[in-house]
Amino acid sequence: MDHLKKILTATVAAGAMSVSSTALAVELEVTHWWTSGGEAAAVAEFAKAFNENTEHTWVDGAIAGSGGTARPIIISRILGGDPMGATQLNHGRQAEELIEAGLMLDLTDVAEAEGWRDIVHPTSLLDSCTLDGRIYCVPVNIHSFQWLWLSHQAFEDAGVDVPTNWGEFVAAAPALGEAGKVPLAMGQQGWQTSGAFGVINVAIGGLDLWRKINVEKDAEAAASPAMLEVFQAFAQARLLSQGSNVQDWNMATNMVITGQAGGQIMGDWAQGEFQVAGQVAGEDYSCLPGLGVNAVLDTGGDAFYFPKTDDPEITAAQKELASLMLSKEAQVAFNLKKGSLPVRGDVDLDAANDCMKKGLDILANGSIMPSGDMLLTPDTSSQIEDLLAEFWSDTSMTPEMAQERYANIIANAD
Repeated sequence: MDHLKKILTATVAAGAMSVSSTALAVELEVTHWWTSGGEAAAVAEFAKAFNENTEHTWVDGAIAGSGGTARPIIISRILGGDPMGATQLNHGRQAEELIEAGLMLDLTDVAEAEGWRDIVHPTSLLDSCTLDGRIYCVPVNIHSFQWLWLSHQAFEDAGVDVPTNWGEFVAAAPALGEAGKVPLAMGQQGWQTSGAFGVINVAIGGLDLWRKINVEKDAEAAASPAMLEVFQAFAQARLLSQGSNVQDWNMATNMVITGQAGGQIMGDWAQGEFQVAGQVAGEDYSCLPGLGVNAVLDTGGDAFYFPKTDDPEITAAQKELASLMLSKEAQVAFNLKKGSLPVRGDVDLDAANDCMKKGLDILANGSIMPSGDMLLTPDTSSQIEDLLAEFWSDTSMTPEMAQERYANIIANAD
């Protein structure tokens, strides 16, 4: 870790505020919504590195619930003059208004001193932290929602082979049901259903259609017959999830881990739960990127922002944490526990499991797409999430009815 300490020292010296050996130790509150078993194990690696390699102390500010629960609390505190030292958000447009209001710390000096533009891959992650040429956040991982997780036990109990694509998964559903299994585990939260919709959109509709809608905001594409097929597949997923009466995503993941459910459409953070449960990729569970149809990853993920403060000691500690989060050591330790991919391409991930290696191969091949968080405003994303949650819970809403409302949202998206 001596190398890491040298990096931190050099970074701060290059910043607007130099930190000498006599700098005061700071207790830095870090807020995040990582509270499941796998998530807690991962964020503990950041805390450990900060506590062991700086003079400062990580004060954990975990907020129970999903990002949808935590983000309003985080933003309210910053706007209300009670900011934390650092906070998790998704890189993209979630902090745009806070940055424009001058409430977030500019990290450009640290980024330039350490060459973040050269080490962060893909560079779109750093672009999503950039506003008017200035860098305001640290991307710490690459998370993709584009995965279907499968329980080997569930399919063995049902007497059918583990599927290799979405079509085979749907075909196996009756056998799963006869064996007392829920084919598709799904937590009853809007972000989970909208996330699954995005995965089905890419797998069934294809990436070109997805780009027309999410990048170009093409309402005609949103109303097209090809998009109707996506809504019909989403309705099929709705049917397969009947009996999945859990709330949180990790509870749905546990249904897969324990063989109660055949599969779950969920981001690669689900891997952390499999690891905590002692399950082995390729033996106890399988993973299908792009539902086994279109092997592509959306390059979303998590980033840390640092609310601006008038205290130079806190500012210095914030920059030390920003630097540390992108160090090779912290990137490996955190992402192996999180189940996500590192934002650095120059780290040793020999310990990665089979599913992580699939993701690394896809990333290396360049089969990537931006996350919807980077393209749609929070307001548009919220409208889509509300619509899809309503569709998921109301079986009287037909795919045609949902598509019409969806196309209207896209027509008015900014």
